[in-house]
Amino acid sequence: MHLFFLDESGTIVPESKKHTEYFIIGGVIIPEIHWHEIYKKLRDIKRQFDIKSEIKWRYFSPNNCEEDNGMKHLTFEQKNNVRNKLYEIITSYKSLKIISTVTNIKEAYKLPYINNQDDLYWYSYKQSVERFQYYLQDLSRESGADFNGLVIIDNRLSCDDNRLRNLHHNLMVVNRDNYSNFNNLIEGLFIAPSHLSVGIQFADIVAGAIFRKFEKNDDKYYSLIKNSIRNRNGKVEGYGIVKFPKNI
Repeated sequence: MHLFFLDESGTIVPESKKHTEYFIIGGVIIPEIHWHEIYKKLRDIKRQFDIKSEIKWRYFSPNNCEEDNGMKHLTFEQKNNVRNKLYEIITSYKSLKIISTVTNIKEAYKLPYINNQDDLYWYSYKQSVERFQYYLQDLSRESGADFNGLVIIDNRLSCDDNRLRNLHHNLMVVNRDNYSNFNNLIEGLFIAPSHLSVGIQFADIVAGAIFRKFEKNDDKYYSLIKNSIRNRNGKVEGYGIVKFPKNI
């Protein structure tokens, strides 16, 4: 069983309001046989640096003083050390893979079927889940055995979560030519608060690194995870990095 954890970076607002240029759905695939090891490694890092909160990308900022930020006591160098150790966990497992959607918000709003921020979020999400299905198909074909997966995403507002659950369900049961077959996905969408999910915390720092690369043209952190991005013959675009709309 493969667990696909998703989180986001960037802001989605109505087209008329100010927004970031890009919106990122960041995803980390963790085989269930490695989950306990990764949980223990994350726990050990938190103990080493006395971090009593969840890990969030924005908590690494030297100017973040949020009450829930359990990293405020760390120096800039210590925070970078923590972040590097977390990326090392991801890249130390060949079977951990990154799949993320990079959405150009301005260009996406030009599409006839993107009418609001919910549409934009859904179609960004759909791109990542489709590539997860393709990844499971590839594994199954190469090994001769079926590989299945679950999708777990960070919770949002309850109304948003319910809508996403229903859309995800429809995606799995739909039978249309322009939709993928999702036979390798098990059950529906699982939604969990990030502070209770190891995988979502890793997805958050992956989304942050990818957002930084595209929004700020800074690949410092992206370069630390690039070897774990799903690729085909070294090509990540269309496989591990999915641009939406295409050709942006």
